[in-house]
Amino acid sequence: MLNRIKSWFMPVATQTTAGQLAEKFGLELQGNPETIVRGVAPIADAKPGQLAFYSTEQNSTAFKILPIEVLENTKASVILVQPEQISHAPKGATLLITPSPRGNIVKILGEIYKEPPRFGISKHATIERGVFFRKRSTVYVAQYATIERGAVIEENVKIYPGAYIGKNVTIGRGTVVQTGAHIENATIGEDCVINAGAVIGKDGFGYTRQNGHNVFIPHVGRVVIGNRVSVGANTCIDRGAMTDTCVGDGTKIDNLCQIAHGVVIGSECFLASGVGLAGGTVVGDRALLAGQVGIANGVHIGNDAEVGAHSGVFRDVPDGQRHMGYPAGPGTEFMRHYAWLRKNSKK
Repeated sequence: MLNRIKSWFMPVATQTTAGQLAEKFGLELQGNPETIVRGVAPIADAKPGQLAFYSTEQNSTAFKILPIEVLENTKASVILVQPEQISHAPKGATLLITPSPRGNIVKILGEIYKEPPRFGISKHATIERGVFFRKRSTVYVAQYATIERGAVIEENVKIYPGAYIGKNVTIGRGTVVQTGAHIENATIGEDCVINAGAVIGKDGFGYTRQNGHNVFIPHVGRVVIGNRVSVGANTCIDRGAMTDTCVGDGTKIDNLCQIAHGVVIGSECFLASGVGLAGGTVVGDRALLAGQVGIANGVHIGNDAEVGAHSGVFRDVPDGQRHMGYPAGPGTEFMRHYAWLRKNSKK
């Protein structure tokens, strides 16, 4: 009974075959193309009927290479492996061979566990006159979602319960707006995911002091988000005061981040949970900001740069460098300081 209850809360896999996966993703197949795949599991836990992968790729230090015995002893029916690992696979297993199992498992997961198509607009949604749907029949709008006049909704957009789309917002093709997200003064690109509770396009924390009083600076900029961007739950991205706040293509922003007014973030960046970017910060392409990094006004983070967790950044980080600490500096310098403190604090 417990297993049955658990099954209600687990994602439902679409049954497929090894041959179908090989054809769809251009993989070399060794074994029976009719082998059924009913789900995906970690290679150490996989059971017959499931697909697993084994890889010696190490794209970052976060990826751990498992002992080869894990591959040799797996019960998976279908295994995604590199050519050099074929001899270690169990006899009888069907193999899908690729130089990049890690890259292909992402595609296979998306195929097997993809959400069933949803279409239609709930009678309990609030859609004002003057909302433009590029192709209304392809759109899903759930109950209690609100879309104001002047919004543009492109094809295959999904808007979940309680989401708010303000006037003159554009939502690009294939984008998903999750429950309770709030979007105004913004242009969202294609194939984005705006997770639950995210707030995009509200005024920034822009004030000036006049005659001893804090006076709010009116904001007239927008938020411009590129294609394939993910915005985490309860993350806030403020509109610009006079210039736009911009997020580049492919950038992934974790939960509980704060992106202030006028920030520019490049393409293919990672921002981990709790990152805070003050107004006017510029982040280059492919930058990585670890958890709870804080960056001061106007600082420039270079292309391919990394900032370690809990760092406070008050000066520019050059292209390709890794900074950490408070105040942040080059990683090797920080570690030398830390080692000196540890050594001398024992005296």
